[in-house]
Amino acid sequence: MPARESELRNQLAALLRGGNAHVGLAAAVKDLPVALYGAKPEGSPHSAWELVEHMRLALHDLLDFSTNPNYEEPNWPDDYWPSTSAPPSEAAWRSSVRALKRDLKEFEALVIDPKSNLYAEIPWAKNRQTLLREVLLAADHTSYHLGELVLLRRTLGAWKG
Repeated sequence: MPARESELRNQLAALLRGGNAHVGLAAAVKDLPVALYGAKPEGSPHSAWELVEHMRLALHDLLDFSTNPNYEEPNWPDDYWPSTSAPPSEAAWRSSVRALKRDLKEFEALVIDPKSNLYAEIPWAKNRQTLLREVLLAADHTSYHLGELVLLRRTLGAWKG
């Protein structure tokens, strides 16, 4: 693989991990008190649970779209947002965070793999999407909502960063 191609793949993987121009997932959720998972300060459109679960659902959809020839598009917005402001349990929160981390790692592995063609149209895509486009969308979407999560935590007095 040419050096430029390898560098692009490494940079895309780093973008998915976060921690350069924006906070990464691990830092954004670290030490958030359980009592605040469902908290919504006045004027805030979303709780931490809603943001984390939305990121998980959306990222999983992007990964599924990028890799599954039998992909079926979820319904917007119902299948992209949780139905409650708070998780049903602390275990549900932990499960959601683990799944989000796992899907970020899967996207990272996909983009690092030299067999993955970043530029080819995804055969089942309707709008000529490529893996490169989906990876950039995944990183952009996740970083946007991680920023919202950090702002929410600041508003709640639960951010030490």
